[in-house]
Amino acid sequence: MKIERLSQDKIRIFLTFDDLSERGIQKEEMWQEIPKVYDLFTEMMDQAYSELGFDATGPLAVEVFALPAQGMVVIVTRGKYDHHFGGLSEEDMPDEIYEMELTLDQSDTIVYVFQDFEVLIEASHMLKDLVGGAGKLYHYMDKWFLYFDPEELNSEKLPAVIAMLAEFGESSSVTEAMLEEYGKKVMPQQAVEVICTHFQRQQ
Repeated sequence: MKIERLSQDKIRIFLTFDDLSERGIQKEEMWQEIPKVYDLFTEMMDQAYSELGFDATGPLAVEVFALPAQGMVVIVTRGKYDHHFGGLSEEDMPDEIYEMELTLDQSDTIVYVFQDFEVLIEASHMLKDLVGGAGKLYHYMDKWFLYFDPEELNSEKLPAVIAMLAEFGESSSVTEAMLEEYGKKVMPQQAVEVICTHFQRQQ
């Protein structure tokens, strides 16, 4: 479980499928109002407080994004309140559960962020044979975002692609729409191949 602060009132939590399985939670159960999901959320909020000082008391908006072969991203924002969690009314919620509005979404796209362009070059040379040179490259918030549409990729190689990306970069919940609007599209297609053609790996 990895937690990072996005702003004063917003944090992002990345859960791997191992994080879920260790707690006896299936991916599909994140869409259900069951005690072990509440327990996981409470654990996340406790960790957010201890690591970042993020106080989760009061109204919260919770967005859960399922990412292919990677895990789940949970975005927690303070200050939005709709008096329900899923289908539960306020009276039905256990006392210790935070007041929150839950939004669930599933993303089929793969986005990884790289802090250093040299690391991206290294990753691209490792990825070239796996992805056939596919991908789009964006520059946003002084970072490099490598975007893939899974339809461009060989499904059998997808786990290896994710493992390689995770070794060099970090999974990101930033959407293509956000990158298109706020970022700079550096390479609109075949980004991995372009990088490999124009940039050599450091020896």
